[in-house]
Parts: sequence; C-alpha cells; structure tokens
Amino acid sequence: MSHRIVIVGGGAGGLELATALGNKLHGPDVQVVLVDSSLTHIWKPLLHEVAAGVLDSAQESLSYAAQAKWNHFRFVCGRMEGLDRRRRVIRLVGWVGKVSQLETPPVELAYDTLVVAVGSVGNDFGAPGVAEHCIFLDSTAQAESLRENLLERHMSHRSQGITDPLRIVIVGGGATGVELAAELFDANRRLSYYHQTSKEGIEDLSVILVEAGPTLLPALPGRIGSSVRKELEDMGIRVRTGMAVKRAEADGLFAADGNKIAADVMVWAAGVCAPAFLRGIDGLESSRSGQLVVTSTLQTTRDPDIFAFGDCAACPVEPGATQNVAALAQAAHQQASLLVRNLQLRLAGKPLQTFRFKDNGTLVSLASRNTFGRVFGNRIIEGRLARFFYVSLYRMHESALYGPWRTLRRMLGSVLTRSSRPLLKLH
Repeated sequence: MSHRIVIVGGGAGGLELATALGNKLHGPDVQVVLVDSSLTHIWKPLLHEVAAGVLDSAQESLSYAAQAKWNHFRFVCGRMEGLDRRRRVIRLVGWVGKVSQLETPPVELAYDTLVVAVGSVGNDFGAPGVAEHCIFLDSTAQAESLRENLLERHMSHRSQGITDPLRIVIVGGGATGVELAAELFDANRRLSYYHQTSKEGIEDLSVILVEAGPTLLPALPGRIGSSVRKELEDMGIRVRTGMAVKRAEADGLFAADGNKIAADVMVWAAGVCAPAFLRGIDGLESSRSGQLVVTSTLQTTRDPDIFAFGDCAACPVEPGATQNVAALAQAAHQQASLLVRNLQLRLAGKPLQTFRFKDNGTLVSLASRNTFGRVFGNRIIEGRLARFFYVSLYRMHESALYGPWRTLRRMLGSVLTRSSRPLLKLH
C-alpha cells in the first residue's frame, strides 16, 4: 500500500507543502492529499485588499482542484472537525449544498502521516458582543462580505442623498488593522472617481483605528509605529491608542472607561488564535491559545505521526528555546520548506531536521500612500524600496505555487490588462 500524507489546510504553508510534495513524491508509493473547506486559495496577507475591492478575488484566486491536477496531489473539499489517532483517520464535517440542497454526511479520511496547517482565526478574547456584531478577516468569504457590505452602504447613502459619513471602526493596531484602514480610505477615494464627486468622496467616510496598546504595530520598532500613525492621520484616519474595547453592540463599541464609539461597520483585527476544534483534539497537547504544541521537527509532542505548522502550531523559534514563532507568513513558508525535506527523510527512515526561524523582517503597506518595514536585521526602510520588497513577498509565494516562468507570465498579464479594468471592484 502507498503511504498517504494528508495535509489539512490550504493556506500559504499548506498549499506550498502539497505542491512541493506532489511534485517530489508522486508515484505509486506515496499519495499526497490536501483538505480544505474552500475551493480556491488567496494569499491571506492580501485579504485587506480583497475587502477594499482593490484585488478581485475571482481573478486572483487559485483553484485547488487545478493546482492538484498540475502538481500530482489529490484535493478533497471538506472541513476537519475530529481526529481518531488510534485508527489514523480524520473526520470531515457534513454539509448541505446551497443550491442543490444535497446533503453530504460526515466522512472519514485515513492517513499515515497527518499535517495540520489550518492557520488561525480572529480572537475576540471573550469580549461580549464581538462575535455577533463585528466582522473578522480570516477568509476570502469574510473579506468579500465586508466589501459587499461597504459597497451596499455607499450605494444606499447615494441613492437616498445621505451626507452623513459611513462610520467604520477597526479594532487592532497590528499589520492587518493598519493596512485595512489605509486601504479602505484609499479605496473610498477611488470610488469617488467613478461617482464623479468633486471632493474625492473623503467627506462621506469616517475610519477610526483603535489599539489597546500605547503604539501602533507593537511588534515593530517604535519609529515605524510613529511614522505609520502620522501617515494615517494625514490621510484623515483617526487613531486611538491606549483604548481597550470591552464589548460590542449593534451600533458601536464600548471602551474600558465606558465611552462608546458609534459605528455602522465594525471590524475586529485585535489578535488571532487557533481554530477552536484543535484544542486538545484526541489528547494532543495544546497551548493556551489553542495551538498544537510541536517540537523543533514540527511533530506534535504526543504523536510523531502528526505534524503541525503555521499559525495553528506552537513551535519554538529554535531547538531548546522558550519563545515560540510568531504568526507570520514567512514562518509558515520556512516551516513548509523544512517539512518538504523532513517528510522525505521520514519516508526514508532517516532522522529529521530541526526548525530554526530566520527573521527576514516585516513590511506594512499603507495602500498607495507609503510602505514601511524592517529588513536585513533592524534596517528600517520606507517608500519605493519598501514597496518593492512588499510586492516581492507575494511574488515569492506565487513562484512557490506556479514556478518562476508561470509567475512571470501572470505578472505580464496583469500589467497588460490593468488599463482595461476599473481601479476598484464595483460589483
């Protein structure tokens, strides 16, 4: 019988791993299977652009089924809900078709080696009302829902002649919150171009960015956080630091001091945690945030047949370290590269290599306004050079999936068709 490697989660790391293993191990002795609840893939760091309508998910998304065909692995559409380690099977939740109403019962999928790469979801920290009234940005579907929500509100305001600004509050001053705030404000300027308004539409949008800590982008040097705040405020975005949100209601958020921030749309980007179903699943060790605890070989501490990586794994930055790797796309990429080697070594019965995180820096884009970042250790850059590195990160991800030549053709195609498309997705 062939050895079945099942990878759960088609995010950046999981899809890169499935693609590489499918090409390296395809044959009668090994079967690579990728499981994801969606049919298409979008690089998660670009979801804020999907939400703003700058990036068309229909054009940029990658079909899992097509990628599987091109790269010799199998794709199964499903969402994992359970695990039986003794029988070596995972359980996929049942579902009902939206159009056909056809009911698909829960099914089991057998594995010899299991790799969990289900990423992370927004963490509401138990704040009352947040899950019910705030929008999270964990998936393409959520990003598209936010885009359609905002577009419908804009259209409704215009048809009724409402001049009051659309009030958006974003909670979380990390990279996601900062980039989303800038992108939404910039997208509103572009939207005004198509509505032919004289003041660029700035007067009909209010964006407030709320951060519990004293500065924006706390993971980066203070100089970057200060510069980013100035740029956002120059754009017209109101930034409130040192304000912890304690609860949410349908029409606004309440801070710890009882003050209310009225809002039409509330987006929660204040932190992440592992999906709830992973916590203690079939006796595996979990961290406080629900991540699967793994060793430096990326094997779970209580089952060497199960690996985990990316945002859903609590992995030390190097062997013996007490600090874990942060939830970063570059970490998932590095871990996927190590797993390609380690799973080959595992099949050959050889010792596995250990993971050591290499911090290549962090970059933050403020839409068309500016880009900031830290690269090559602690070197701080901004402007065009920072923008070049920022775009290069996505091109590296594309290259891992498509190869360099197809990536180049995609880049050329994007340039050639740019002039024939609107600056914003308007439908």
